[in-house]
Amino acid sequence: MAYDRYVAICHPLLYVSRMSQKHCIYLLSVAWAVGFLDPTSYFFLISKFSFCSSVSIDHFFCDFETLLKLSCSNTFYVEILNYLEGALVTLNTFILTVASYIFIILAILNIKSAEGRHKAFSTCTSHLTCVIIFYFTIISLYIRPISTYSPKQGKFFALFYIIVIPLLNPYIYTLKNNEFHVSLRKLKRSRFFYFTSLII
Repeated sequence: MAYDRYVAICHPLLYVSRMSQKHCIYLLSVAWAVGFLDPTSYFFLISKFSFCSSVSIDHFFCDFETLLKLSCSNTFYVEILNYLEGALVTLNTFILTVASYIFIILAILNIKSAEGRHKAFSTCTSHLTCVIIFYFTIISLYIRPISTYSPKQGKFFALFYIIVIPLLNPYIYTLKNNEFHVSLRKLKRSRFFYFTSLII
């Protein structure tokens, strides 16, 4: 989304070629491949662990940090892998997103008309809101020492990024959509006329 907004605002004449169906399929394939391949190293390392304390996980899903807390094996290498992975994947994607928005804001500030600037900013605010909430929760949850892990805090942040953010996404994007506003006004009018006809 950040790249899409960057191309649409900074290079609008190249949008059709840069965001072609082939290009979008490539971007999605890379994102999905990284998402599937990223946890495999964790699975391999954690499968070698022994769990000598409780087998009950204090979480609503089998989270990485809760497993490390239950293990009586040496978790040093998995913690190092977590920080490296966090730096490579999470922080790099965050930095790329921030960099794209810096270019977007600079391009918007060069737009002469106030209406044009407002329209350009309004197309980005919904995505930027979701990105800030998502990265704040992910970084707060996973990029910190395991020794500071609290099950209560872990469950709160996990609940936030697994349930709250995906639920917020449609609302944040829909509230900015003009077609949604037109449909909502039509729905209000039709209900108004329906209820007035019932009263009459």
